[in-house]
Amino acid sequence: MSGAERCDVSFASHGETCAAWFLEAEGDAFASHRGRPCVVMAHGVGGTRDAGLLPFAEAYAEAGINALLFDYRCFGDSSGEPRQLGIPSRHRADYVAAIAFARSQEGVDADRIVLWGTSWSGGHVVYAASEDPRIAAVISQTPDLDGLRTLDQIRRYAGVGQLARVSAHGVRDQLTRLRPGAAPHTIPIVAPPGQAAAISSEGSEAGYLEIAGPTWRNSICARAVTLEAQNRAITRIDRLECPILVLIGLRDSVAPPGQARTAARRAGARAELREYDIPHFDVYVGEGRERSLSDQLEFLGRHLSPAPSRAASRPI
Repeated sequence: MSGAERCDVSFASHGETCAAWFLEAEGDAFASHRGRPCVVMAHGVGGTRDAGLLPFAEAYAEAGINALLFDYRCFGDSSGEPRQLGIPSRHRADYVAAIAFARSQEGVDADRIVLWGTSWSGGHVVYAASEDPRIAAVISQTPDLDGLRTLDQIRRYAGVGQLARVSAHGVRDQLTRLRPGAAPHTIPIVAPPGQAAAISSEGSEAGYLEIAGPTWRNSICARAVTLEAQNRAITRIDRLECPILVLIGLRDSVAPPGQARTAARRAGARAELREYDIPHFDVYVGEGRERSLSDQLEFLGRHLSPAPSRAASRPI
């Protein structure tokens, strides 16, 4: 993988500071008189920038595309209290702030910004791009695009009782907001099957721990579960004005493949779909990551070139 140099940077988002790495593009493959494109990227539920995402950013920089990889408020090296507060609308707002920061950087072509998301953030980037017609492209990897179906996935792999228990934790956390000074109620992000966590499907704990970086904490404010029902990028995907690449793991027990396919169909001709016979976390390591990256770079090569190809997108 590339040895692209990463610079520590930060930007403001709603009164807090988001920590980020900026990786400058190498070479002139995507250069124009306005600069080079930039991929803006962040993690899924409870994830931090040091948890398996750097190889993707390095690959972009090596290919000639700038990359901005950031931590949400309240996670990793970013500021914000309470810690581990994962709220989809806040994460989307952090993406908007990151986009503005990327556009302000010397050498970045402000009209060739790509939004990259994975798992939970695979939906965040759809929301953000649907409200910004200047976004050049979206990459949505093993995405959560329909929170209702993602919650139903918990019922499918763990039973209705587990879904009820996790939801009760979410309500308990919501109620802490009514008591001034009360600490939020947290649950693990990932745990073995049968335990209350945001993710507890078979193999997910080992998969997440394999990519976990030093700033990652296995904890999230439980209200994230109750907010998931309103987290439905599928209702916005048809508003996109740019191409979107949707990457699906056929054995994904976290973000069900069916909801991603349905969302991609709603995007119509703007969507391209790639499928891999892997579970959710295998896209971050080994062959799964290399295959996904190859498809991502091919997609960006067609849509970000200074003289873009007019070849039609491959059908879904």
